[in-house]
Parts: sequence; C-alpha cells; structure tokens
Amino acid sequence: MLSRRNLLKSAAIAAAAVSGNVSLAQNGSQKFSLGYAPHPGMFKHSAGRDVLDQIRFSADQGFTAFEYNGLPGETPEMQEKIGNLLDQRGMQMGVFVAYASFDKPTFTRPDDASTAEIMTAMKSAVEIAQRVGATWCTVVPGSVDQQHPDSQWNRYGGRRLADGYQTANAIDMLRRCVDVIEKHDLVMVLEPLNWYANHGGVFLQQSDQAYALCRAVNSPSCKILFDLYHQQITEGNLIENIDACWSEIAYFQSGDNPGRKEPYTGEINYRGVFDHLRSKGYTGVIGMEHGNSVKGVEGEQKVIEAYRMADAGASGRPEN
Repeated sequence: MLSRRNLLKSAAIAAAAVSGNVSLAQNGSQKFSLGYAPHPGMFKHSAGRDVLDQIRFSADQGFTAFEYNGLPGETPEMQEKIGNLLDQRGMQMGVFVAYASFDKPTFTRPDDASTAEIMTAMKSAVEIAQRVGATWCTVVPGSVDQQHPDSQWNRYGGRRLADGYQTANAIDMLRRCVDVIEKHDLVMVLEPLNWYANHGGVFLQQSDQAYALCRAVNSPSCKILFDLYHQQITEGNLIENIDACWSEIAYFQSGDNPGRKEPYTGEINYRGVFDHLRSKGYTGVIGMEHGNSVKGVEGEQKVIEAYRMADAGASGRPEN
C-alpha cells in the first residue's frame, strides 16, 4: 500500500544500503535472503509474550518481515505501534486476515447479510493496512454450497447450486471486494486450503482454481496466496504449479507436511522450493504459517536453524 510510512521505509532501506548495513540485523545476525515472516507466538519463549518484543527478536535473528493473521483483533493504537516498529526495524508487514469463512457459502451463495459482512470487513481492512503499512490481506472465500439451513430438508438433502453458478457468484463478490480496496493499493490474496487435513468443505482448494478466479476478476488487487503446506496436500507438484500460476501469485506461506511444522520436519524439499523462488526473482514475503516441532526455546531455535539451512541454498551462501 502506497503511504507515507512505506515511502519512509523505502528511504530508510536505501540509506542502509548506502552505509553497507542492509545485510545485517541489528544484533549482527545476517539477514535472510528471502522474506521469511514469523508470526505472533512463534518465538514467545525467547522473546516473551508481547508482540512488539517478538517483532524485535525476529528482526534481531535476521528476519525481514512479520505476518499477523489476527491483526484486526488488535486496537488501532496497537496496530499503529506495530507499523511504527516494523518501520524502525526495516521489516515488511506480511498478511493479516481481512475476511475468512470456512463453513458458510458466503461467496458461492451469498445473501444480504453475508454480503454486508464482507463489505464491512474489506473497508476495515483498508484502514488496518494504512495503520501498519500493509500491502496484502488474506481472504478465504467461504465454503462450497451444501445443504443450506434455509432449504427444505428431504432424505436426499436440500437444494445446492451447481459448481459453475457458485464460481460465478464468487467472481462477482471478489469484484465487489476489489471495488473497495483497489483504489487504496491493497491486495487481497486468495488462499486455497486443503480438504484432507484441515478445512474440508472450503470453496477454494486448488492453485489452478485460484488462478482462474484471479484471471476472471482481472485486478492487481486480487491475487493468490500460495501456501506450500496446503498445496502439497491438495495437489503436490509444487514447482510446476507455482510456475503455471506465477503471474497471479503475490504471496507465499510455508509449513512442512505432514504435521505443519518448520521445514525439514516433513516431505517438502524446502531448499529446492526456495531456490526456485529465488531463481524467479521473488522478493516478496514467505509467511511462516506453521507450528514449532519442539516446544520452548529449543524449538524456537530449531525453527530459526531450519530457515537458515533452507535459505543457504536460496542465497547461494554455504551452510554454517
């Protein structure tokens, strides 16, 4: 989002580059080559429970971004503090969740109430983004249309819209969202979610489906959040699918499978994936939307070490 805050941030980063300090975090730790973004709670044992202290700790470890799904739940004053601190530490704000519905067909079979709820959420997202200097916000566009509470029940189930009509309704609603946010340079990123381990019944599952929606909406403010964990479960073939919908991807999230923990706890070749993003010139954020495989300070250090190992390939630097 173009704002005074972002202009000041760009100037600060440029000044740091001139002085030769841009590659180092404040405590001397080398900055990561890609924009990995921790989230609140990931380093709570090392930094304490205060979100601002967790941002400071993340910056000290070399992270250059921070994401916060639950940011709308913070007060406007706290949102301002978060934005100011990110500026001071030269960090990017990652996604926050502007709107998410997992069990109601709010996009695929909207009614007046759900439409009003979505529009209110998008207007609020603009205000939040301005406070923290955010460019992206996450949208989860509801569930598929199944048995509806207002449909007459029979032993075969109730009425259900055909898939094509559901998709058309979703496109219409996404265009209404764009009408709210595009003039403010805010980008909603649509996140496909898996049905098999976490979110059975959601409308948006696959990367090609997200690609088709974004092409239909045809706006720079409607793009894809490609979550590597979810897409490994749903479809695999990560690198080829990333390439196929590259023009519509604005944001990535990470997490290994099975377990949804840090890299190298599951089956995904994260060094290979991050190398590929680097080779394509990706300079955006990679949200670390996963848990820690080990509890406590030890587990938090293990997360940092996992990203150092994965980043070594992506940066061309040798491993420690």
